[in-house]
Amino acid sequence: MTWLFSILTNKAFIWLLLIVNLLGTIYGYIWYMPQLRNTPDQFMIFVPDSPTASLFFCFVLIAFLRNRNWPLFEVLAIITLFKYGVWAVVMNLLTLMVSGELPWEGYMLMVSHGAMALQGLLYSSFYRVKMWHLAAGALWTLHNDIIDYVYMQFPVYSKLFLYIQNIGYFTFWLSIFSIALAYYFTQKTPRYHLDPNF
Repeated sequence: MTWLFSILTNKAFIWLLLIVNLLGTIYGYIWYMPQLRNTPDQFMIFVPDSPTASLFFCFVLIAFLRNRNWPLFEVLAIITLFKYGVWAVVMNLLTLMVSGELPWEGYMLMVSHGAMALQGLLYSSFYRVKMWHLAAGALWTLHNDIIDYVYMQFPVYSKLFLYIQNIGYFTFWLSIFSIALAYYFTQKTPRYHLDPNF
C-alpha cells in the first residue's frame, strides 16, 4: 500500500484531483440548473447534492495543498461523497431496470460517482475530525434527507418519482451507513500526516 500512499500525498496528484473535482462540481451545478429554477430559495442549498459534496472535497484538497486541515469540510466530504456517490450509482441502475435503457451520460455518471464515493475514504487517514465535527456532518446529512423527502426537493430522475417512498427509505439508511463509515474511518483507523516536504 506504500505506492498508494505516495500517490495520494503527491502534490501534482492532489492538484489534478482538485481540478477534476472542480470541473465535476461545475458540471453538477449546471445539471441541476433546471430543477434549481423551480426550487424555493430556502431549499436551494440542499438540492444539488452531488456537486455540493464534491465542492466540500475541493475545500479539503485546497487545505491539503496549504498543508492544513479543515475538519468540518473533511467530515462533510467523507459522508456526502460516499452517500451521493453510491446513491447515484444505484439510481442509474434503477433507471436502467425501470426504463430498460440508460443514455451514455448515465453510464458516465455511474463511473464518476463510483470514483466520488471512494476518494473521500481514500484520504480519510489524513483527516483531523473530532466527534463534534462528526455530529455536525450527521446533522447536515439527515437534515438534507428531510428536505429531499419530506419537502419533496429530491433530485429529479426520469420515472423514479413513482418509487419515491422506497427511495426515501433507502436514502435514509444510506445516510446512517455513510455516517457510521465516516465514524470508523476518522475515529478508529490510524492518522497520518502529509509529507513535511510536501
